[in-house]
Amino acid sequence: MKQAKITVHVPQDLLAQAQKTTGRGITETVRQGLRLVAAGDTYRRVAGLRGAVKFSLDMKRLREDRR
Repeated sequence: MKQAKITVHVPQDLLAQAQKTTGRGITETVRQGLRLVAAGDTYRRVAGLRGAVKFSLDMKRLREDRR
């Protein structure tokens, strides 16, 4: 995997809050944030399916399969 060394200017309070949330250092916190941004399109597509996919379970049948 190729990597790029970058310089970014971010508000210190935002970085501190993000690091507190991740419990990681600056590099891993920024990587995690970038992963979330990159996954945003997938989240939006999945959210768009809400109510469009019919899913039903027959609880009685599921319980019988456990036996």
